[in-house]
Amino acid sequence: MEGKGNVRFTLGRQSSKAPESGSGSESDDGMEEIDPRVRLMFYCSENDLEGIKKLLEVKTDVNFKDIDNRTALHVAACHGFRDVAELLLNAGAEIDHPDKWGSTPLADAIHYKNHDVVKLLEKHGAKHLTAPMHVKNAREIPEYEIDPKELDFTNSVDITNGTFTMASWRGTQVAVKKLGDELFVDEDKVTAFRDELELLQKIRHPNVVQFLGAVTQSSPMMIVVEYLPKGDLRAYLKRKGALKPLTALKYAMDIARGMSYLHENKPEPIIHRDLEPSNILRDDSGHLKVADFGVSELLKGANAAKHKKLMTFQDTTSGRYVAPEVFRNEDYDTKVDVFSFALILQEMIEGCQPFVKANGGDVPKMYATKERPPFNAPSKSYPHGLRGLIEECWHENPAKRPPFRQIIVRLESIYNAVNHQKRWKVQPFRCFGLIQMCKAEDSDRSSHNHSSRI
Repeated sequence: MEGKGNVRFTLGRQSSKAPESGSGSESDDGMEEIDPRVRLMFYCSENDLEGIKKLLEVKTDVNFKDIDNRTALHVAACHGFRDVAELLLNAGAEIDHPDKWGSTPLADAIHYKNHDVVKLLEKHGAKHLTAPMHVKNAREIPEYEIDPKELDFTNSVDITNGTFTMASWRGTQVAVKKLGDELFVDEDKVTAFRDELELLQKIRHPNVVQFLGAVTQSSPMMIVVEYLPKGDLRAYLKRKGALKPLTALKYAMDIARGMSYLHENKPEPIIHRDLEPSNILRDDSGHLKVADFGVSELLKGANAAKHKKLMTFQDTTSGRYVAPEVFRNEDYDTKVDVFSFALILQEMIEGCQPFVKANGGDVPKMYATKERPPFNAPSKSYPHGLRGLIEECWHENPAKRPPFRQIIVRLESIYNAVNHQKRWKVQPFRCFGLIQMCKAEDSDRSSHNHSSRI
């Protein structure tokens, strides 16, 4: 019976690349008379571990191929039977065998979104045939494409809460965002990745993290940006606590300039949608740069002033910085970033997160009921005009929140006033010092003249 010609196994799910056809309706009556190799494939489709073990014990060929060049491992991968797949692999199943249409067990598992089997196959060394953005014509490869062999992850460390990893590229330290296995099974995430790349290519500003390139033609796909060794604003505030007003104002202007650039992007504004301290990085000079555009988007279309909700507060890093209109599932626009900015500015002055004692998931509900974080810091911590600006920026009505272009002007005015006042306070001490010096010199001259007369 082992010498019989190959047959087509049509029970259950078929190859991810096969033409559409009926799933078959063979009965399991008389299974004892069927080629044990075909029975092995049948038991795999039924998740019959005991039947599979018995066949493997009598040395049934685990790599038997039907007329479509498919194996028992293809069947297990299609159905998502992880235990069956592991049993076959331990028995020596060929992991990367392509079927008649070029589909491997891993490709089938990805197509049918069987995540556990995908992870198992990858653990055993299965190879991805192509990345989701793979192009057939070399001329279509993006200009920003980076050869993954040029990225050296030796001694690399996770940065920004594990989202990015430090690496070396052409002798320069860079930050690399690796895209997980879910990209291969989730078309929405592939689309989000494409959108993020589209945004990053447009951005060139000193207060926005610089995009260097990406890996899109092989797996894992990656985004490569400049590396800022001083880390993010969240870690800095955790170490420093409340900042001095001048420092907070300087940082606020950096954030506002980066955000103004994004919002005034032509032809469509860019909304960050996840503006919070861990997505703001510090460079070597102590300035801040806006980073991580994973959930950002372009406002497209004729009516770009308003945009239908595509995001929930669960999509963001922290619900503590999400505008109430997002929580209420309403239309939103660029003003969601202004709301987040107000909370960050207040946090730099107060030295603690918004509603720090509340559960993070409950905070958006508090914003929706018009609650705002209290102003507990001493009044001198809020220079004239700053508290009013914060309150305008987190106004319940998005239309009444000022745009970043206006915010920058007001921050500069407040900063200059504080800086001038600080210099004026120092001036009397300098004058007193000069007076004392003059008196000392006069005293010396008097003594000298007296000595001369003697």
